[in-house]
Amino acid sequence: MDEQLRLLKVIVVQGKRLVIRDFKSSDPYVVVKLGNQVTWIYISILPCVYFSHQKSYTVEHCKCFIIMNQTAKTRVIHCSLNPVWNEELSFTLTEPFGLLNLEVFDKDFLKADDKMGSSYLNLQPLMSASRLRDILKVSSASGETTLRKVTPDSENCLARESSISCVNGEVVQNVWLRLRGVESGELQLTIKLISSSN
Repeated sequence: MDEQLRLLKVIVVQGKRLVIRDFKSSDPYVVVKLGNQVTWIYISILPCVYFSHQKSYTVEHCKCFIIMNQTAKTRVIHCSLNPVWNEELSFTLTEPFGLLNLEVFDKDFLKADDKMGSSYLNLQPLMSASRLRDILKVSSASGETTLRKVTPDSENCLARESSISCVNGEVVQNVWLRLRGVESGELQLTIKLISSSN
C-alpha cells in the first residue's frame, strides 16, 4: 500500500498573555515538533544469495522504514508577552497521524532558555475533515466550506472552539491553544493540510 504524502503547514500566528521569565518581560520563541512520523525508504543493494533449508533466495531491494521527529522553530521576539510571529513552518505528514507538539521558550544569552509552557494539537480531526472533503468532493470553486468543529475538552489543549474548513481546496484549521504547566498563555495557529494530489 502506497502512503499518501501530505504537506502540513503550521502558521504560528501569535501568543497572548505569556508568562514573564526575565525581569519584566520575556523573549519568546516556539519550537514545533511533529513526532513519530513513519517514513518508508527503499534501499537498493547488490544482489545477495541467502541459503535456507537447501533453497537459495536472491534479495535485490529492501523496503525499510524509519521513525523520525520533525522539528522547526520560530524566530525570537524580544521583550514581549504578546508576540506576533506570523511564521509558516512546513512538515511532511504520513500515517499514523499523531500530535503536533509545541513548546514556548524564553531566549536567554547567559544561561539555558527558560520554559514558558507547552501545548499540543491532535491532528486526527484535521485528517478526518480531509477525508470528508474527498468524500463530499468539495472543490476549490466552492469558496469556504466548514467541514467540522472541534470543541475544547479535557482531552485537548483548545482554548476555544475550532473550525476546520476547506478553503481554496486546502483543509484549514484555526486554533487557539492553552499553554500547560504555566499560569497563563495561549498560542494562535493556522494549520493547513495539503495533499500531494492537490
